[in-house]
Amino acid sequence: MIKADIQTLDNVKLMVNTFYGRVQKDDLIGPIFNAKLEDHWPEHLEKMYTFWQTILLDEYTYQGRPFPPHAQLPIEAEHFDRWLQLFDKTVNDLFAGPVAEEAKSRGRKMAALFQVKLDHIRQSPFKPLL
Repeated sequence: MIKADIQTLDNVKLMVNTFYGRVQKDDLIGPIFNAKLEDHWPEHLEKMYTFWQTILLDEYTYQGRPFPPHAQLPIEAEHFDRWLQLFDKTVNDLFAGPVAEEAKSRGRKMAALFQVKLDHIRQSPFKPLL
């Protein structure tokens, strides 16, 4: 079967829904997401549609700052590693092409940036401005 690339909002929604379905069931990161989001999964998914639509399709629908909601979560390098494993597997299972590769690249860059920011906040004696 030849996989298509990520080209439409429906493709983005399929990627996001599949990925977060896996996240919710994951033994390591599922409990963190589920505890934080509880009954707010639909709102989170909608926000993720617009986030990835903006990044991958150049359709500017996302309004927000992705880092602050993550700043207080009990997450470490192992959690980012699992997130990336699940994300890359989801993209690879569903799509192939330059936009799919860009999605995985952006995921890796975000994970690295978030980890640097979290380390800085945790090591600083000053309260962060979020």
